[in-house]
Amino acid sequence: MAKKHITQLIDDLDGSVLESGTTINFSLEGRAYEIDLSENNAKKLREAFEPFTVAARSIGSSAPSVRRSPRRAASTRDLVDVRAWAEKNGHSINARGRISSAVLSAYDAAH
Repeated sequence: MAKKHITQLIDDLDGSVLESGTTINFSLEGRAYEIDLSENNAKKLREAFEPFTVAARSIGSSAPSVRRSPRRAASTRDLVDVRAWAEKNGHSINARGRISSAVLSAYDAAH
């Protein structure tokens, strides 16, 4: 007995079998999506997004020619001193963990 397995790519929007199609990746509000579409539906999606992508700011690309923004320099503050100063000056602060930006700003203003 012989078996034949056939894999078909299906348009996620209209359910049609794709002879040629494309996978489109996009994100919205921090959530990434991927959709398989026919060339016609892919064109419709790109046209629908166009007014928004033209007006939006680009935050990067996977293209190697895109320069990434530099990392923020590590803090030069001695956090032990910050904690001691905060406690001495009436700021509520935990002994461990992240120091709030309000406490850090107050520390910087005092120094």
